[in-house]
Amino acid sequence: MSHHWTQTWSFFNGEWQEGNIPIMGVRTHAAWLGTSVFDGARAFEGVTPDLAQHCARVNRSAVAMGLKPLVSVEKWVELTHEGIKRFAPGAALYIRPMYWAEYPGARTVDADPESTRWCLSLYEAGMPSPDHGTAITLSRYRRPTLECAVTDAKAGCLYPNNSRALVEAHARGFDNAVLCDMIGNVAELATANVFLAKDGVAFTPAPNGTFLAGITRTRTAGLLRAAGIEVVEGALTWRDFLEADEIFSTGNYSKVTPVTRIEARDLQPGPVYRRARELYWEFAHS
Repeated sequence: MSHHWTQTWSFFNGEWQEGNIPIMGVRTHAAWLGTSVFDGARAFEGVTPDLAQHCARVNRSAVAMGLKPLVSVEKWVELTHEGIKRFAPGAALYIRPMYWAEYPGARTVDADPESTRWCLSLYEAGMPSPDHGTAITLSRYRRPTLECAVTDAKAGCLYPNNSRALVEAHARGFDNAVLCDMIGNVAELATANVFLAKDGVAFTPAPNGTFLAGITRTRTAGLLRAAGIEVVEGALTWRDFLEADEIFSTGNYSKVTPVTRIEARDLQPGPVYRRARELYWEFAHS
């Protein structure tokens, strides 16, 4: 199966390079043992909402993974704006700063933080249309805790678990999977954070260290509260979602998206979702 890469520009080893450039060798620690972290931001309609926050988070992720955050937030932001100019004006882009370990540490399985490398990659990725709803199902897979995975970083090695949840859900006719934490409360979707609305109040799982409480999630909750809509963060069960009036997701890739089916039940995009999306777009362009 041949993959067609969309237009891509990356800043690596001091220069901008086009295409799917090689960044790791056969003995690179991260290629072998998974010591890489990244973040995802967006450029769309000429705006880059919360870009600096995404850049700050990749630096925190590096520290959590035992790597050295070599690039200042200001430098990441400056390089991103340079890179955006290489694309058509207003192009929808995915922005990905990354760190990884090149060499092993003294014990082989650990990474040598002094060997940290980095790159910034930007590529074309269309924004899903606002009326594109998703169908969700409960996954049999769970999100790990800090005791058994680097859940305090946005780390590449966390994603194969989400991937198998997505593959399994897709095989059963769904677009996305709801993963619970180790004690059985809902944590997130495989690719985004999740909200429900009941009687005009928005609810979302409280950050408990098992999932990334996203930048878009935090922003959306803040915008809803400022607009007078109550947002409750707490422990939510699968039953809470099955009985919700509305469900929507927040994430960097699609921003704010409605869920239009949960298991066999169809849902309509509702007023809390519509307000959240409207507020986010207003914020992004402000």
